Amino acid sequence: MKITVIGCWGGYPAKNEASSGYLLEYEDFRILLDCGSGVLSQLQNHMKPGELDAVVLSHYHPDHVADIGVLQHAVLIEQILGSEKKTLPIYGHDLDSAEFEKLTYKDITNGVAYSTDKPLKIGPCTFTFMKTKHPVPCFAMRIEAENHALVYTGDSAYMDELAEFAKGANILLCESNFYGDMDGSKAGHMTAREAGMLADKADAQLLLLTHLPHYGDLGQLKKEASEVFNREIAIAKSNLEFQL
Repeated sequence: MKITVIGCWGGYPAKNEASSGYLLEYEDFRILLDCGSGVLSQLQNHMKPGELDAVVLSHYHPDHVADIGVLQHAVLIEQILGSEKKTLPIYGHDLDSAEFEKLTYKDITNGVAYSTDKPLKIGPCTFTFMKTKHPVPCFAMRIEAENHALVYTGDSAYMDELAEFAKGANILLCESNFYGDMDGSKAGHMTAREAGMLADKADAQLLLLTHLPHYGDLGQLKKEASEVFNREIAIAKSNLEFQL
């Protein structure tokens, strides 16, 4: 299993970069986790959009879904130009029907609803979902294949339940949109120290900090997380890869 950071910024993309987007590859199956602003441009450094096998969305804030429309058009144009015709499944929650309906476009993409009730098999990977603390419905996801587990928090204020959800994860891809001396709970976000605490309680092997702020010293995020988590910590950046 390989995870590649396509975009990692909170709110909007930094110059020449992208907001939330992560490419998960297992065997020959390719899954995009979130598709924020700038993701489609950056994704093409790794593959053609039409080569995706699935997209899974945590929620419908623009910094996580802004490029869904242009992804749909990219796949359409590729097919017009002669690429294999197939329908790309885009998985999302259906608690916002207007946004969910946008995931289906002609026969190019098809919106598929997930829920917390039961695991979902997507290619060779098994996904389970947990609702997070965020101003709009948002879902963390646990992705398992063989003996590997990746957990992506999506956007969330700190919640103890996430630690159990992420138990034993090889990689905890955790949002850290605020610094340790701030309170992100009202905005539905975590501090780096809370991300470290979550990783420690979950007994994760690697903490990958993402959904980064556009201000301050990003190195401080790693320092604050390390105060409570003594295993490996990395700060997300474009094209960063981890192989499990």
